[in-house]
Amino acid sequence: MVMADRTYAGAIMALNSLQSNAEAVERTRRNSGKFDHLALPEMVEYLERIGWKQTDLNRLNVVHITGTKGKGSTAAFVDALLRSSPSSSTNGIGAPPPLIGLYTSPHMVKVRERIRLGGKPVSERVFSESFWDVWDRLGANTTIANPEHTPLRPAYFKFLTLLAFHIFLTHNVRCAILEVGIGGRYDSTNIVPKPTVTGITTLGLDHTAILGNTLEEIAAQKAGIFKKGVPAASVWQDSQSARSVIEREAQKVGASSFRFLSHSDADTLKGVQLGIDGDHQTSNAQLAVFLSRVFLESEPGTEVFSPSSPLLSRDEVRANNLTESERIGLASARWPGRCQIVRTKGGAGPVWYLDGAHTKESLEGCAKWFGSRSSSTSRTLIFNTTHGRNSEELLRGMVGGLFSSSSSSSGGEAQGDYFDNIIFCTNTTGRTGSSSDLTSVLDGTQPNLDAQNALASAWKALYPSSATSVYVMPTIEDAVHLVMEKGQGSEALVTGSLHLVGGVMSHLVAMGELDDNLCSKDEGS
Repeated sequence: MVMADRTYAGAIMALNSLQSNAEAVERTRRNSGKFDHLALPEMVEYLERIGWKQTDLNRLNVVHITGTKGKGSTAAFVDALLRSSPSSSTNGIGAPPPLIGLYTSPHMVKVRERIRLGGKPVSERVFSESFWDVWDRLGANTTIANPEHTPLRPAYFKFLTLLAFHIFLTHNVRCAILEVGIGGRYDSTNIVPKPTVTGITTLGLDHTAILGNTLEEIAAQKAGIFKKGVPAASVWQDSQSARSVIEREAQKVGASSFRFLSHSDADTLKGVQLGIDGDHQTSNAQLAVFLSRVFLESEPGTEVFSPSSPLLSRDEVRANNLTESERIGLASARWPGRCQIVRTKGGAGPVWYLDGAHTKESLEGCAKWFGSRSSSTSRTLIFNTTHGRNSEELLRGMVGGLFSSSSSSSGGEAQGDYFDNIIFCTNTTGRTGSSSDLTSVLDGTQPNLDAQNALASAWKALYPSSATSVYVMPTIEDAVHLVMEKGQGSEALVTGSLHLVGGVMSHLVAMGELDDNLCSKDEGS
């Protein structure tokens, strides 16, 4: 494929051409596990075809993070903690701080959000120049070991992972924080021979068609990021059998150390100011502090940051032993679209509560957060879910979370009347279609409004006597317009899909309510 337009917009068009269509995704689900053994060698081959050796990735001093819930938030906390380290701003008189790279997925509004340097998304110039460099190198080097299985250029996520590695290496990143896409063992991020430290956040049942139907199977996939001679850690997992699998995998691979962090220690962080809202963020913050301490105590960490004072024991992460710089880092962390509150029109418009929760457990956590923060009696829910998830189970879990929060009253059909309005809409951003950055081939797998009508039916089946007004809308723009008409004093919770939240955020950006870093004016950057 030859692209004449070699701008940022052209790069996004070319990138979108690499998305797997619905048929390919379904084939992957049917053949789950069949070609797993080829995934990592294929990724290494792509890396070599653009001019890098696999061992070059060790220069990035990687912090590798996986999990079902909270892995992106944890990565954002680690990024903020390292950038707030005293040594990162005092690395020689007049010297710039060591550059920290962050690779996450998905993006909320712009693709370049996935690749960050120094806490900010790479610029359009850096993204487009690097994109076309990688694109051209792959086109020029056509030596492929398994051409019947390996395409000339990798699919969307793999290409972005390759691009992140390329940008981090060419910009001399001193620590790269990598969030796994799906799973861990066969994920395209898992080709770093020797990361500095690896971590697992809370596990749950998600992507079961790919990762397995039990927590034990999923735990084995997640623990696949552990490496010989590399320290590893996990937040406390409620499932004893999942804990056993994780610990066994750490021993089998020969991790230099492994530990589960204490659940009670995580609870002590509830009184600590966190830049990412929600009580459930404490375990993510705890793991992030642990991972950052391990990195800073490691040989590459001391070479890069040259800490001037010994760190506290990395085995105990409690509120009473956080350093001042750690408190600053935790407070300064931002993770757009996750438990984020946006007050519009200087407080004279609706208040938006944005959270990309999309599993039963994470939706319960989202609902508890919203229930504890909501102060209005005029509430609208905007909801969508994707990829065949159980609509009724997700809705029931979310409402259950609302009525388990201290600020909500419980009881019978009253649960069905908590929201005045519920909008089930597609992930299509606007009436003229989605912006190129938000284009997803998978959106086309939902014929008309069938999925949204199914959600509406599920709600009515759960709460047949509810007086809530239920709307089915074709676009996010329609949903945003209805909420904005409600005006001051109204609140809107947007959840169920990160793509849905990203689409709403794109409209808030267009209205001037969010800046380029997707922070509202009262949040700062």
